[in-house]
Amino acid sequence: MATTRRQILAGTGALGAGIAFAGSIPDVFAGTAHAQGTGGGSGYGPLLPDPDGLLDLPRGFRYKVLSREGDAMRSGEGPVPSNPDGMAAFGDSRRHNSLWLVRNHENRMDSRAPVPAVEGLTYDPRAEGGCTVLELDRHHGVRTERVGIAGTSTNCAGGHTPWGTWLTCEETEYKAGEEGYAKDHGFIFEVGFRKEHRTVPEPLTAMGRFQHEAVAIDPSNGIVYETEDAFEAPFGLFYRFLPRRPLRGFDSLRAGGVLEAMRVPEVPDLSVVTEPGTTFDGIEWVEVPDPLAAETPIRHQDFGLKGATHAQKLEGCYWGGRSVYFVSSFAKSAEGSGGDHYGQIWRYDPEDNSLTLVVIFGPESDLDMPGEEPDNIALAPSGGLMVCEDGAGVQHVYGLTRRGTVYPMARGRQNIGTPEEPEWGEFAGVTFSPGGQTMFVNCYTPGTTFAVTGPWRH
Repeated sequence: MATTRRQILAGTGALGAGIAFAGSIPDVFAGTAHAQGTGGGSGYGPLLPDPDGLLDLPRGFRYKVLSREGDAMRSGEGPVPSNPDGMAAFGDSRRHNSLWLVRNHENRMDSRAPVPAVEGLTYDPRAEGGCTVLELDRHHGVRTERVGIAGTSTNCAGGHTPWGTWLTCEETEYKAGEEGYAKDHGFIFEVGFRKEHRTVPEPLTAMGRFQHEAVAIDPSNGIVYETEDAFEAPFGLFYRFLPRRPLRGFDSLRAGGVLEAMRVPEVPDLSVVTEPGTTFDGIEWVEVPDPLAAETPIRHQDFGLKGATHAQKLEGCYWGGRSVYFVSSFAKSAEGSGGDHYGQIWRYDPEDNSLTLVVIFGPESDLDMPGEEPDNIALAPSGGLMVCEDGAGVQHVYGLTRRGTVYPMARGRQNIGTPEEPEWGEFAGVTFSPGGQTMFVNCYTPGTTFAVTGPWRH
């Protein structure tokens, strides 16, 4: 088992001490639609034990299990795949109070339940990852559940497009012939689920081949921002993709474009920045020499004497107001980073061409903070964040208010260990329905997708 933050703090005598975080939480939500909410309160109260042993929630909230790993999909295409990860909810204008839920499956080789290969939707028949699509009615009844794309690998997160499709990201960079794969991997794929957006199981190659994590699109000009979660130093880069045909709907990203990596002058590694509010002006964008990484992974390529700026564990990426926000879940100097932290949130403002460290979770963090490797995040209806915890021990979905107060929102109860040595699967893919009435979230192991309703503040 990996060393946890709690173990580190216990060894340093810092348990329960220090500042929980530093930075400007309201800045994260400034200018977003959610920021118009009250953002008040400090949570919804203590979590109550679930008599069914699946998911603990505060009083007044309830959950519905939408899908479970291994059950038969309604389409008849096979069992529900394992390892559900990134996810997004889309409204359906044709049907009142119904929506689409698009869900990644982070399957590598030898997964418990692969994404079934479906004719016309499969990229590499030897790969086991992909996406599934659920259509829900107003009561969260599952109308349909089917494969959205198959034959991809390690589909971790992604992002939605302004034209209503899902970009699913492969968090790997194996090439054809490696690990049993028949085709190159490490791409972004576009998943459509309406008749006017039919999935084409071919990669968006101009957007790069690397260990993709998440994407966010500037709705004003169609520029796509991408995070890279590389597993070894030198760590990942923060990219932007300049499409040749921006905001042209389903064909926008297939028309190609230019991929660039961010360079922060005099800062080769973002982990060395520790003071919230630190702002860097004059951000540079350097064209990627070989986006397909035919011979050399992008992060190893030659970006000139000044290089590109790296960061460990680049995860979430989302658009808010006039800026793009991205998350570094942690950095560890022992693993090759320039510094140590338990989470950073960065804001890039394209109009000012500036980068600001908004929030940092430091080594002296309070144990009640969502600091066991915080992973997927989503904007909450009340104007704060929901954070999926991904670490050792009991796993939570935490809320973080605009005032910086942390509260528990959900706790996993499915023990995948033993009574003597219990273990719990991480949470992933937290997202909200378009109106904010429902939170959807996955338990990674055993693969379970929940819909959570209750007295959400708006």
